[in-house]
Amino acid sequence: MHGGRGAPVSGTVRAPAASRSRRAPTGHQVTGVLLPVVTAAVVLAGLRVNVPGGLSALDVVAIGLVLAWTLAGAVCAREPEPVPRWPLAIGTLAAAVALTAARLASQPSAGQHPPARAVATLAVALVIAASGHFLLALPDGRLGGQSRRTGATLAYLAALATGLAFALAARPLPAAVAALLWVAIIGASGPAVRFRYVRAVARDRERLQWLAIGAVTAGDAALVSLVLHLLIGWPAAIAAVAAGVTVVIPLSLMAGGVVKWGPYGGRLLVHVLWVTGFSLVVAGVYVVIVLGLGKAPSDAGDREILALSMLAAAIAAVCYLPSRDRLMASATRLVYGAREAPDEVLRTFGSRMTRAVAMDELLLQLAESLRKSMGLTRAEVYTGSGDVLERTVSVPDAGRRSILVTERERPVVTRAGVSGNAWTAVWLPALLDGRDGSQLRVAPISHGGQLLGLIVVERPAGADAFSEEDERVLTELARQAGLAFHNVQLDAALQTTLDELRRQADELRQSRARIVATADAERRRVERDLHDGAQQHLVALAVNLRLAREIIADDPDAGGEMLAQIAENIQVTIRELRELAHGIYPPLLAGAGLPEALRAAASRSAIPVSVSADGIGRYSQEVETAIYFCCLEAMQNAAKHAPEASAQVRIWAESGGLLFSVSDDGPGFDPEQARSGHGFVNMADRLGAIGGTVRWESTPGQGSTISGSVPVL
Repeated sequence: MHGGRGAPVSGTVRAPAASRSRRAPTGHQVTGVLLPVVTAAVVLAGLRVNVPGGLSALDVVAIGLVLAWTLAGAVCAREPEPVPRWPLAIGTLAAAVALTAARLASQPSAGQHPPARAVATLAVALVIAASGHFLLALPDGRLGGQSRRTGATLAYLAALATGLAFALAARPLPAAVAALLWVAIIGASGPAVRFRYVRAVARDRERLQWLAIGAVTAGDAALVSLVLHLLIGWPAAIAAVAAGVTVVIPLSLMAGGVVKWGPYGGRLLVHVLWVTGFSLVVAGVYVVIVLGLGKAPSDAGDREILALSMLAAAIAAVCYLPSRDRLMASATRLVYGAREAPDEVLRTFGSRMTRAVAMDELLLQLAESLRKSMGLTRAEVYTGSGDVLERTVSVPDAGRRSILVTERERPVVTRAGVSGNAWTAVWLPALLDGRDGSQLRVAPISHGGQLLGLIVVERPAGADAFSEEDERVLTELARQAGLAFHNVQLDAALQTTLDELRRQADELRQSRARIVATADAERRRVERDLHDGAQQHLVALAVNLRLAREIIADDPDAGGEMLAQIAENIQVTIRELRELAHGIYPPLLAGAGLPEALRAAASRSAIPVSVSADGIGRYSQEVETAIYFCCLEAMQNAAKHAPEASAQVRIWAESGGLLFSVSDDGPGFDPEQARSGHGFVNMADRLGAIGGTVRWESTPGQGSTISGSVPVL
């Protein structure tokens, strides 16, 4: 017993691989070696049976087909990919048995072999059923779902029941009944094969394509042979020929397992289907004309003439396709002179749009095609999305030119169709300058109700008038050009957005690097200030306290004076720590808020500073800290660069944001140079971290203003 597929139950002793292969041949060995050998032996045994008249053409074809299918089965069974090897092997063996049994039944001494006719009938039925099983199991040999298993079972039951009925009646299976049964089973299997082909990939799809090539080719050759037989009586042995051409199917089946063409197999199948469809049309026409409306040829001369006419028609059809383009070009030149058909520019422009051609080159090709196809003296394309349209392209080249389209004219021009001279004189009179006596057509290029350009074409006054076909071509070209311009605008907007995002990303990376560097420098500064200031005072206080303890015991008055000095030193140390704390996070900012902290900072400034912050409440710590230190930086810069000036600090809330400005009446500075300084960079980084912005405005000799804003909820 096996607990799973290929997995023995625990405790089961498995025989060595060599002994297993000797005792139980694998499926590949049975279908790839054993059954093909048996099939070939059965065919050879049938050849040894003597029948009246010897081997007929149909017998030779049947033997060749059985051997070809046997070889195909042996080759497919050895493929690494799974194939329907079992129905193929069983079907070929049944065909060999049917052939041999039929020869036995046709002997003069057939009475000595009464079962032979019944065996032949049942074998033929089995071949028909196996063919349906083979199609349902394509391409991997597995029936899969319940519907396929049911279909295969019904095919076997129907075929064997039909064969058994004729076998019990001691009658051979009629060819018409066999053909009808076979067509019904094959037709019922067709949708399943199509479904498998649609879902197949890689090698499975390629094998199905090769099999379809063989089947379509065989069917087409058989049909053509039948039509030739009906019309000219050739070939005479139509049954043998029609059966013989089916040898292409096993050959294509073998080719699908050996030849790996990838996508070329599909292309070959397309061409085969095209040729088959064409031959069906030609054959149908000949049958209808000759047999339906006329009469069949009655002698050899009539048949020869008909055969030559069919050959001429076939050669003409084969030669027409390669020469079609040249004939079309010649006919176009004959009708339109040296130019192309008017609608040819539509096809060429649409194909160029799909090739990622640069817009300037695309418009130039458009103008050249218009001039060539419509016999124009000039073709122009204007572009622009504002009040001014620029002549981007003109053939022949007439240089750059601009026309003005006002707000009053723009809606009318946008909605207008292809218009002539009279309309142009009213709405776009500038286009008529220098065109006296010319026929003009203007096609607005628009998209989504937005005017994007114009197509302007010109003909001489004495030339043919513009036809409805010309105007239809211009309308369609304007529509396609509008879509192309719109796509270009979208691409440009997307590229601008990407560039802006890249710039912001670069600034963000630089800002982060500066913030990290500033934080490290600030930590080192605090450490240095603590070491050089408060730490030295505290060490001195510790030493003085030890001295005071020793002095008090001997001289209390001197000890008291020393303690008083120590108390003063403690106050100095406290002030230094407070000053240091103001540089880290002002306690007053945390306790009283932004207005009071700025007023305290203004009172310590080296220049007079006034603060206006009425009505400002409390905000988040990040917002208050950013604005406080930005204002502090601005006041320090003013005191440093304008020591004789005064400054004003203003804080106010407006439109969902907290704004500030620090103005002074100093000598001013150059803002472009200031942007590279540490002060501006520090402010921009600090405000940018919370979504804010900073601006520096100054004119030399007229003071300066530093302002910023932070979004708040």
